[in-house]
Amino acid sequence: MKKIVLSLTALFAVAIGANAQDTPLSISGYADTYYKFDLGEKSNIATSFASDQNSLSLGMIGVALKKTTGKASFVGELSFGPRGQGQSIVNIDNKFDESRHGFNIQNLNMTYAFTDKFSMGAGFFGTFVGYEVIAPVGNYNYSTSYLFTNGPFQNAGVKATYAFSPKVSLMVGGFNESWNVYKANSNFGISTLGAQLAVTPIEGLSAYANVLSGYVSGTILDLTASYQATKTFKIGLNAADWSAGMGAKETGYTGAALYLQNAFTEKFGLGVRGEYFETKKNGGVAYGPGAGQNVIAATLTANFKAGGLTFIPEFRLDNSSNDDYQNGVLAPFTDRKGVITRQATQASLAVVYAF
Repeated sequence: MKKIVLSLTALFAVAIGANAQDTPLSISGYADTYYKFDLGEKSNIATSFASDQNSLSLGMIGVALKKTTGKASFVGELSFGPRGQGQSIVNIDNKFDESRHGFNIQNLNMTYAFTDKFSMGAGFFGTFVGYEVIAPVGNYNYSTSYLFTNGPFQNAGVKATYAFSPKVSLMVGGFNESWNVYKANSNFGISTLGAQLAVTPIEGLSAYANVLSGYVSGTILDLTASYQATKTFKIGLNAADWSAGMGAKETGYTGAALYLQNAFTEKFGLGVRGEYFETKKNGGVAYGPGAGQNVIAATLTANFKAGGLTFIPEFRLDNSSNDDYQNGVLAPFTDRKGVITRQATQASLAVVYAF
């Protein structure tokens, strides 16, 4: 194994030296802040980020660095603040803990393009699974879906990508045994396999079939697609199923989200996200309905753009299938008097800046 690693290292060194062509370092970034109010006067909707009730709170500031030298490229992304640290990066003991503000590298990876069609990369990657991302500039809606919250955020490992044509490519890779960890458990190591088939059959339409499967992480099957139907109207889709364990002990979730967005002007647009999310009978999700229950969520979001700023007012309504305790878990939500209710309603205003 050591001989193989040394041979690959030598190959990369020779290839990089032969193709050295320095390009400027690219620096970009973003920052966000928000205010949210839940009619239940508590944070009822347990999805990622925007978790503070009745408070002007911080999201994150992120800085991304990119550079290419010949056929070799590097991507590094640092994040600071609750959204970019304790809420999306696990600490050294593999736990999300905002109070400790853990490891804050969102992306750190290197890629080498052997040919115009074939490349390989290694490091800590933002996951290829799902429609939404951690960085607020990458999403139309400010609040996130249950699918996003319960899916992977990052994957550390090695991957190879081959483009069969401008319209079809395939990525395969080996990743650490668990999602979101930059340091594997040595008992399992790089034991999760992943793949993505990307197709762009017609102009404006992109679709991605994704899979991640491992003994520890379980298996997630994911379909993501987007279609720019007109110059102003865009349709997005995300459907996923995750399962871990086997037989009577199987846990996981299944769900789908539909995104409809229209830009009425260059500075104003409206988007609607509808989501169905169901927890399997033995539970196992980090956030969402109780075991064997489901939730239907509708989110209306506006985007007002002014230079690098985007103002994002949003209204969200979640409806649970259950209004009682299930298996010792409070399945749905509570109102301002503490009474269990099937519905949760929240309004928020976020400001995001991109540079």
